[in-house]
Amino acid sequence: MVVRHTLAAGQEPFSQQIDKIIKSHSLRGSESLRKLLQYLAAQALNHPDAPLKEYQIATEVYGRPSDFDPQTDSTVRVQAGRLRLKLGEYYAAEGAADPLVVKIPKGSYHLTFEARSLQPKPIGSVGGQLQSVPPGEARATAVVEVVPVRWRIFVIVLLVALTASLITLGSVLWNRRVQSSTLSGSTTATGAPRAAGPLADFWRPFTSGTDAPWVIFSNAAFVGRPETGMRYYNSRQDSKVAVYDHYTGVGEVLAIHALDDAFGALGRTILVKRGSLFTLDDVKDNNLIFVGSPSENLSLLDIPNMEDFVFQRVASGKRQGDLSIVNKHPKTGEANAYLASPSDAPLTEDYAVIGLVPGIGSGRYVMILAGTTTFGTQGAVEFVCRQDSVEKLLHEIPDSSGLTKPFEALVRVKIARGVPVESELVAVRGR
Repeated sequence: MVVRHTLAAGQEPFSQQIDKIIKSHSLRGSESLRKLLQYLAAQALNHPDAPLKEYQIATEVYGRPSDFDPQTDSTVRVQAGRLRLKLGEYYAAEGAADPLVVKIPKGSYHLTFEARSLQPKPIGSVGGQLQSVPPGEARATAVVEVVPVRWRIFVIVLLVALTASLITLGSVLWNRRVQSSTLSGSTTATGAPRAAGPLADFWRPFTSGTDAPWVIFSNAAFVGRPETGMRYYNSRQDSKVAVYDHYTGVGEVLAIHALDDAFGALGRTILVKRGSLFTLDDVKDNNLIFVGSPSENLSLLDIPNMEDFVFQRVASGKRQGDLSIVNKHPKTGEANAYLASPSDAPLTEDYAVIGLVPGIGSGRYVMILAGTTTFGTQGAVEFVCRQDSVEKLLHEIPDSSGLTKPFEALVRVKIARGVPVESELVAVRGR
């Protein structure tokens, strides 16, 4: 059984534990998460019985205005979720031997402290009865487990079964990795297949480290519902209307599928996040792949971006308001701007950009894959997921020498019945 009791103790051990986590590698570069952890710890130690609401955290930690609405702004929930993951990461590595475990229980913002190996005696419990805590002393939650013999046997059997399952799962995953690597047709010195070729060279900035890159896909804000009609959110007229930011285009869905297949062939994985959950902390801590144009993937506006091929709305004429890709420095034979098929005609072609730019964090990169329509985006992503097309692109990148260096490329995508059927390079620039 599990016995919960309250420990009488000063705040110093708990404050020291929080300080240790804040200075750890797990929270390095995440200022917003450090601020949140400090705030939750102060509330837990100084006001353990006071209710802690999302509104309070949003206004006092993140400076949100007094009209903050948690229904339309998920910042606190997202950051709390990220902090839970970081705490788990910390205690799985640096904090594996720490005597105090800091947790944020699911469904709550009340931070708790748990003694890792506390014995059910002297402090807090006598003869199975809980002792009261003298008024004014700080409190922290601790968990003590008293396990009967029959449960020990059950746990041993369960561990044996779990070990067997993990061995089987590991074998399956290894076979899958070997099969995926075989697609590239090369082997290591020991004869084990590995990924190689132009595709591996192109994506090396995102596969050379240990961390999986984040794929950020566009999900524009809409109002209305599918059954009654939907349209893009307009801040001027929709301030009091429910906003939905969990929709994306079919091209983005298929694009992420293509990226997952490509990285699987390289023996790697990707992590996926929708654009509305993106934060600037992500730029510092991760390699990023943006899927979708800035008109819907607004996160692109906050990061290093393209310089030669830029998305821009047409200001006048028959195509006024349409999204175009402006060629800032056109060369001979190149147009000043590129647009998809007109909206009043069948969509037969689109244009997209493919770009690799340095990220904000040291050694980090950002890949941008975006069309003026969802099908252009799909075409751009599929272009960089094929051996033959990335080989052509690598050949065109100035001074690449077979390895990917920062660049910008413009691609024409031919479309038939809503499906990208062919993509070709129009222009390439080095950076």
